[in-house]
Amino acid sequence: MNMALDKPYKDVPGTTIFDAEQSRKGYWLNQFCMSLMKAENRARFKADERAYLDEWPMTEEQKQAVLARDLNRCIALGGNIYFLAKIGATDGKSFQQMAGSMTGMTEEEYRNMMIHGGRSPDGNRYTREWEDR
Repeated sequence: MNMALDKPYKDVPGTTIFDAEQSRKGYWLNQFCMSLMKAENRARFKADERAYLDEWPMTEEQKQAVLARDLNRCIALGGNIYFLAKIGATDGKSFQQMAGSMTGMTEEEYRNMMIHGGRSPDGNRYTREWEDR
């Protein structure tokens, strides 16, 4: 058994680990995000998002996820949250607002949850714990 291919973390519910496989899958998505660090690229993206995205060899699914601002889908498609944060910053959103949108909570609900210690680990350690639900 090749331990490098063993991914026990795949059993963590609601969690996508940014590993080498995800990095390869999301390379161009993440490069697009990093391009948004330059003001001229942010302006071009905001002027015509689709045209700017079409300059990048991303998959259509990745482009659609960006256009929809579906950050959870972007992560599933190889996006790294620290790169994806550049999209939020381009839109004038805080990291906290972005994280809240990914949980289905309002910014205030998300902030309060985090202030009070985050989500309970009970029932959230392994997907097999969900079998009884």
